[in-house]
Amino acid sequence: MYQLEPIGYIHSCFKEKFTIPRQPLLAPAATGVIELLAPYNQSEALAGLEQISHLWLLFIFHQTMQDKPRLKVRPPRLGGNKSLGVFATRSTFRPNNIGQSVVKLEKIVDNQLFISGIDLLDGTPIIDIKPYVPYADIVTEATNNIAPKPPKTIQVIWTTQALKQAKQHEERLQKPLQTLIEQCLSQDPKPAYQQPEPTREYGTLFWDVNVKWHYPDLNTIEVLVVSHQLTN
Repeated sequence: MYQLEPIGYIHSCFKEKFTIPRQPLLAPAATGVIELLAPYNQSEALAGLEQISHLWLLFIFHQTMQDKPRLKVRPPRLGGNKSLGVFATRSTFRPNNIGQSVVKLEKIVDNQLFISGIDLLDGTPIIDIKPYVPYADIVTEATNNIAPKPPKTIQVIWTTQALKQAKQHEERLQKPLQTLIEQCLSQDPKPAYQQPEPTREYGTLFWDVNVKWHYPDLNTIEVLVVSHQLTN
């Protein structure tokens, strides 16, 4: 019997699962900080990491844990209506709830790892960190006929009010909020089978900012409101 314990947790810009990119590095403006736990929060464990640009993160899908295993899943890439074997997908419903992502290491400050291009929910438990090794990890002849190329992006436009609000919160947070919103929404986060009416609004949280949008047509997202999420 094996037991895994977190070595740390991530503080992420993604407070909700909705709009998290379906693969890492699709939204370079998506940032977070890995807070390591003892004894891994000591400089000895990080020695040499400053020479590495990208990292493999192994983590737990802590919000999709379930007792009954799923042998087949419906990946969003195929519209959410076609089933595949779980091992042919990167579904969050894993046999042992383990995920992996490659991220960019921006800097190390006080033994905290500042990373970008993330696709991890805030509070995700990290179980291991490994260096990305380009000569070994890039397989130039690799193929994947299920996902042969990056997903098609969708146009993101803004109301005048929403853009003004985004810039205000960007200044307050000192984060590239406008770019983050555009990069994530351009991935078209809604399920592919949905045909939304222009009157239907969607929303999610980035950092402490509530973002609402709609689809004026099937090829466009319009950001409507960018507001501060008040806490109790």
